[in-house]
Amino acid sequence: MRVIFLGTPDFAVPSFNALVASRHEVVAAVTQPDRPRDRGKVSSCPVKLAAQAAGVPVFQFEKIRDGGADALRGLGADVMVTCAYGQILDETLLELTPHGVINVHASLLPAYRGSSPIQWAVINGEKVTGVTTMKTSLGLDRGDIIMRSEIEILPEETAGELFDRLAPLGAELIVKTLDAIEDGSATFTPQDESKATYFPMFRKQDGRIDPGMTVAKFVNFVRGTSPWPGAFCRVGGKLLKVHKARALRWDEPCTRRLYFPGEFAVFFGRLHLAFSDGLAVLEEVQPEGGKRMSGAAYALGHADINGKRADE
Repeated sequence: MRVIFLGTPDFAVPSFNALVASRHEVVAAVTQPDRPRDRGKVSSCPVKLAAQAAGVPVFQFEKIRDGGADALRGLGADVMVTCAYGQILDETLLELTPHGVINVHASLLPAYRGSSPIQWAVINGEKVTGVTTMKTSLGLDRGDIIMRSEIEILPEETAGELFDRLAPLGAELIVKTLDAIEDGSATFTPQDESKATYFPMFRKQDGRIDPGMTVAKFVNFVRGTSPWPGAFCRVGGKLLKVHKARALRWDEPCTRRLYFPGEFAVFFGRLHLAFSDGLAVLEEVQPEGGKRMSGAAYALGHADINGKRADE
């Protein structure tokens, strides 16, 4: 089939490359416009770079609903595939090709609808996740499910590490999905709305640490916000990121001093942060303007940290 691929970030590149290498023909790639990134320098997105390397024409629309259908109609595509594109398609675009729009979504729908399913699944302590292909409808991630592929979330896995495992899984699944559609063997199963969950787009400010969390929730929060935006708080007005944390084990030496949620604790060469139900060990942190270091090293360089409250 002739395919128009719509995607933007790293996650979409394996799906794009897999379709290019498949029996299908990718006739165009549609990405978000080039935007300023590091220090204002304008750079191309990963899918655009992959398309240029593959010799596939690239289209970029500030708003695809404003003239996008007219620009793409002449390509004679059989199907459109979206994977982390970043814009919502209207009815005209959904009906542009004979087989409509097939989306690659990084969760086991109907759970974790929305644009940040990987991060939220880790933050919420899920044990299993996966990738779903669905036929896109006007409702957000509400279309009929075509195929799903499931994997286990590893106990210490970060969102970034899970991202790297789900992306090739999505690539494999979208090729199988298009093969099945072309062969006429694809099945389309309506989602069970009673099992649907939705989580919003993750924003930079959402990485702020809440001392009211439980220790287990905090540890998952650190995993789920890695590598972006990172779990953070402020100490004496300066930013402190937490890259790795764990719960204090019951058999580890502790202190008799009582710490309140949000207070830092230093004892037995470890840096801790108190939460609603106990202490978490901060194994790796990064002070504002500094490099990543062990929590113990940070505590050695900040003798007044013991008992100080986060975000004071």
